[in-house]
Amino acid sequence: MVEGILSNSVIDSKAKTKAKTRYLKRKKSRRQARKSAAPKQNNTAQRHEETDEEDRSDTESEDHTPRERASNGSHSKELKETQEGGREERPQKKRKLSFSHSEEGENCMSEVEEVEVANEVDSPLPAAAPRTSKSPEPQMSLSVFPLPTLPDAPPKSILALQGLDQALVEAEVVNPSSRLPIIPKGDDPRTGLSERTRRRLIELGITELFAVQTALLPFLLGSSAMRRSLYTPFDLLQDVCVSAPTGSGKTLAYVLPIVEILSTRIVTHLRALIVLPTRDLVMQVRETLEAIAKGRGLKIGVATGQHSFAHEQSQLVADMSAKLSGGSSKVDILICTPGRLIDHLNGTLNFSLQHLRFLIIDEADRLLAQSFQDWLAQVLAATQSSPRVVPETAETKTLAPICDSLAPAFLHLHGEVDLHTDIDEKKDPSCQKLLFSATLTSDPGKLAALDLRNPKYFVVQGLSDESEIDGIPNIIAERFTMPEALKEHMIICEAPQKPLMLFHLVHNHSVRNALVFTKSSESASRLVRLFEFFEAATSSSGNPIVVRSYSSDLPTNERRTILEKFKAQEVHLLICSDLISRGIDISHVSHVVSYDAPVDIRKYVHRVGRTARAGRTGDAWTLVEEQEAHYFKSMLRSAGHLERVQRVRISEKDTASLSSAYEMRVLLDIPAEPPERVRTVAFSDLVEPCYY
Repeated sequence: MVEGILSNSVIDSKAKTKAKTRYLKRKKSRRQARKSAAPKQNNTAQRHEETDEEDRSDTESEDHTPRERASNGSHSKELKETQEGGREERPQKKRKLSFSHSEEGENCMSEVEEVEVANEVDSPLPAAAPRTSKSPEPQMSLSVFPLPTLPDAPPKSILALQGLDQALVEAEVVNPSSRLPIIPKGDDPRTGLSERTRRRLIELGITELFAVQTALLPFLLGSSAMRRSLYTPFDLLQDVCVSAPTGSGKTLAYVLPIVEILSTRIVTHLRALIVLPTRDLVMQVRETLEAIAKGRGLKIGVATGQHSFAHEQSQLVADMSAKLSGGSSKVDILICTPGRLIDHLNGTLNFSLQHLRFLIIDEADRLLAQSFQDWLAQVLAATQSSPRVVPETAETKTLAPICDSLAPAFLHLHGEVDLHTDIDEKKDPSCQKLLFSATLTSDPGKLAALDLRNPKYFVVQGLSDESEIDGIPNIIAERFTMPEALKEHMIICEAPQKPLMLFHLVHNHSVRNALVFTKSSESASRLVRLFEFFEAATSSSGNPIVVRSYSSDLPTNERRTILEKFKAQEVHLLICSDLISRGIDISHVSHVVSYDAPVDIRKYVHRVGRTARAGRTGDAWTLVEEQEAHYFKSMLRSAGHLERVQRVRISEKDTASLSSAYEMRVLLDIPAEPPERVRTVAFSDLVEPCYY
């Protein structure tokens, strides 16, 4: 039986091979006829066509050998006819096309392919007509244009410099380690300071000048006589912007030129205006000015709102009975806050800024970020003279008008006569603007609001630090310089463990004479109460650690008293808000603890700058909650400062003794107090607001 099946399959394959041979033979003859009829005009296209047809024929011969019927019925019928004697193959009928696979998995010729083969045999394709000269040319397709591509983004260095003044890019870099000894006698052309001023500095214990002072004093007190003049209407002086670390001597850098130049004055006018963000800084700068200007006869005034408005008016203005074009002043130097300054500009008669020689803006980045009734625009407008107005009719003119000390740039504003000087030229104000900050802004919009006149920039930066990162200067990329002797640490802990970490620093790391910064005044007061209860419960000796709160909620007199006790080291820890994070100079501060981590790099710079000042050493500690660690590290990394902050790991073993005392005594002893005390010192009230 098996032999019969094999013999039948052999007969079937032979029959199919004969049919395929006849088909290929007819196709070859048809191709030769078409080739002889068509002209040989496009040899290349014809060769491609022949190649394609030959490839198709070869493919068909390979794919369709052997052939089988698509359906089982037709296949069995063919086998039956072959067994009966091998009938002659009938012509193929036209049927629809379909693909089918045999049980063995081979591709078989479908009915559709058989129909195409029959059509090709019965009706050959017509031969292509020859192309004549009148026949239209074939339409050519349009060339393919390349897709548009986006240009490469400009580098960071170019983007960072867009809109900036070229003077900021070309700032003078000063090495913070440079020092200049003070010569007590003789001339000193290096700084331009007089012998009297140098002797006064030595009496105060200042024997050398710091980096920012050595760079700024020669620029402001040069050999030119015009630099020392009170009025410079024809020789416009350059404005100055200084970016230097905290504790580098910026206050003394502008106090010394003010005292040197204003000491030559004869008539008292308001010639130096110092604007500061807080009252505490105003008092600190006043103490420095009074110490340096002792015996010079200069009159120094303050305007902070601490006293009544009428009292300040009587201290600042000499005559308020009549309006004087030149103003009337009792002080040569005014130290003030911006809000109170605007009050006097708008409400004090004869309070004038036309004689101003120096306009000092200390902590400039903070003052420029806060509007204060648009104080800067009003101050700059008060230093400028209004356009000249000539009366239409002037029947009488006084030959000898009453002079009330008008500044040269304001002479044309005299109300009675059209007064001219010998040199009838335009005169500009003599005001020279000086900006100081540890985090000086590089915002083009804020710098443009200052209306700086040919500014000169000084940047105090270490030579070991990178002057540029990705081609961007550090002052533009907001990478600020820290004091060289400062050691920085961070402790990452869970939020409920932050009070315990503070106790650990105080008792195990001997943190004394420290400023502890919190995020708000309320948090500072609560932390003080918690610390006092802990000390009362754990202190066995008679010398407990004294802690006080310092914030804006306290009256001015109480704040001054607390600050004096802290300077006298009667208070060991001063827990405060960011009120004194800027500018306050306390020499014995050896530690700064950020109980609440700062959210801005500028705030971090000013906080840690309260220690390691004037070349002294200091430590800065930051308590970072676990959910804040990623953001805090990213902030330091963006400022290029993460490498300098060392992480300190404190295990449970290190705080075991404090932890037991903290949990057993503080938390359990508080409910034992009287009911009215319990409501005010409940643990949830004491601890949770400190870190939530």
